[in-house]
Amino acid sequence: MNKKALLAVPALALGMVALGSAPAMANHANGTYTSELGQLNGTTGSGNITVTINDKQATVYLEVSGLAAMLDAETVYPHVQHIHGGAQGVCPTAAADENGDGIVSTTDGAPFYGGILTTLSTSGDTSPAAGLDLTLGGQGASYTVERTFEMNAETLDALAAGTAVVVVHGLDPATAGVSEEVFTSPSDLDDSLPLGATSPALCGTLALSQMGEMPQGGADTGVEQQTGSNLGMIALGGGLVLAAAAGGTYVVRRRGNN
Repeated sequence: MNKKALLAVPALALGMVALGSAPAMANHANGTYTSELGQLNGTTGSGNITVTINDKQATVYLEVSGLAAMLDAETVYPHVQHIHGGAQGVCPTAAADENGDGIVSTTDGAPFYGGILTTLSTSGDTSPAAGLDLTLGGQGASYTVERTFEMNAETLDALAAGTAVVVVHGLDPATAGVSEEVFTSPSDLDDSLPLGATSPALCGTLALSQMGEMPQGGADTGVEQQTGSNLGMIALGGGLVLAAAAGGTYVVRRRGNN
C-alpha cells in the first residue's frame, strides 16, 4: 500500500479556504509567539508552543503530553495539529457544541479559530493539504515537534493580526464524557472516521511574547478545563488505515510491510 496515504477531506469541512489578503511587508510578523494550550472535549493532556518568525522563516517548538496514547494494544495514536486563522482568533468552549451531542467538533470550532493555515507536521509538507496526513502527525501520548521552515503569507498575516490559533486533534475515549455511540459516530470531516478521532483536544491562541520566551504562568486560551467519563476504542485513518467493524471494534492495517 502507499506509504503516504492521505485522507481526502472536504474543503469546507476542514475550512481549508484560500484567504485573500493584501501584500504585506515580509517582516510584519517578526517576533516570538507563544501559547499554553487549553483542554477541549474532556482532554486531560497539556501542551505549549513557541513560534519564532524572522521574515518568512519560522522556528516552531511544540510540546504535548497526556493525550490518548494508543488506538489499541499495538497501535500508537497519531495526532495531527495545525495553526488555524482567519476568524475570531479564540478557542471554542463547550457552548460551541451546535447539535448538543457532547463533543465540540472541528466544524463547531471553525467560527472561533478559522480554517487550517499551516500543518504542524513532524516532517515534510506544512501546507493545509497535509492536514490529515497521519504519517506526519505526532505519535502517542507525549511528543514534540521541532522544525524550521518557510511560513506562508496567510499564517504570517494571522500571527500579526493576533488571530492565529493552534489546535491539536484526537480525543481520548476514556475521558471524552460521551457515549461510545457518539464518540464513534461519523466525523464531520470524513464520514469514514469516528467523530472523536478528528475533534479538537487542545487549543490556544498564539500571542506575541514581549520577553521572547515561553511564559511561566500560561496564557488565557478561552478554553474550559473539562473532565469526562469512560468510553471504548476508536479508529483513525490516513498513513495508518483503520476500518470500522461492528460494535465499536476497529481493525488496524499498518502501512509499510503489511
